[in-house]
Amino acid sequence: MARISGRSCIVTGAAQGIGRAIGEALVQEGADVCFADINAEKAAEIAELNRATAIGLGAKVTHAKVDVTDRAAVREMIAKTVAAFGKLDVMFNNAGVNKPMNFLDVTEENWNFIMGINGLGCMIGMQEAAHQMIAQGTGGKIVNTASIASRQGFDNVAPYCASKFAVVSLTQSGARDLAKHNITVNGFAPGVVATEMWEQVDKDLMDIGAAERPGQAMEEFSSEILRGRVATPADITGTTNYLAAPDSDYMTGQIVMIDGGMVLV
Repeated sequence: MARISGRSCIVTGAAQGIGRAIGEALVQEGADVCFADINAEKAAEIAELNRATAIGLGAKVTHAKVDVTDRAAVREMIAKTVAAFGKLDVMFNNAGVNKPMNFLDVTEENWNFIMGINGLGCMIGMQEAAHQMIAQGTGGKIVNTASIASRQGFDNVAPYCASKFAVVSLTQSGARDLAKHNITVNGFAPGVVATEMWEQVDKDLMDIGAAERPGQAMEEFSSEILRGRVATPADITGTTNYLAAPDSDYMTGQIVMIDGGMVLV
C-alpha cells in the first residue's frame, strides 16, 4: 500500500517545474491530486498524463485553474477538489514567481507582483485550505514552498527574497494558530533547481547586466553546493512526499532545507 494512498492533495503551480514534480510524485504514492495552475490548459494536460498511473493505484486526478491572489478562485479550486475527491487532506502552496531587478532599480510594480503571488497567495491558500480542513473536522497538512532565498538576501532578487522570508513567517504563524485543529503547517526550501523558472531567471539576469552569458548565473549561484550539482525537481519530491505522509504528523512550523548543502543554517 502506497504511504499516501487515499489522501486528497492540491498542488498549486503544478503545470511545470517543482509543482508538477510534486504532484506526479504524490500520484505515484497513491494520492488523489488536483494539479492547479493559472495556466489551465497546461494543468489539464499534466493531469491527463498522470491519469493512467492514478487509476492503476486506485486514485484519481483532476485539475483546476487558479490565480492564487484571488480568494474566490482559490475557494473554487478547493471546492472542485472536494467535489472530485470528497475531502482535502494536504494543501501545497507552491505557486511562485520571480523577476530579477538590481536592488536600486526595484519598482513598486515589481515588488507588488512578486509579493502578491508568493506572499499573499501563500496566505490565502493556507487560510482557505484550513477553513475546509476545519469544516471536515479531520485535521490536515499545509505545505509551503520557501527557498534558500528565505534564509539570506541576494542583491538582484530582493522582492523574491522578502517574499520567501514571508513564507517562513506565515508557516510559523499558521502552525501556531492551526495546531488546535490538528492541522500541521510546514515548508521546504529548495536551492538551485533546474526548472523552467530558472531558465527565465537566467535570461532576466542577463537583461539587467547581472550576468554576461547563458548559464553563468546558475553556475555562480551553485558553485558552493556541497553535493556538487544543481538539483532536479526529482531531488525535491522525497521531501515533499514525506511532508504529505503520516511520517511527518508530529512535525509542524518547520522549514526543511533541500538545497544540496548550499546554505547551512
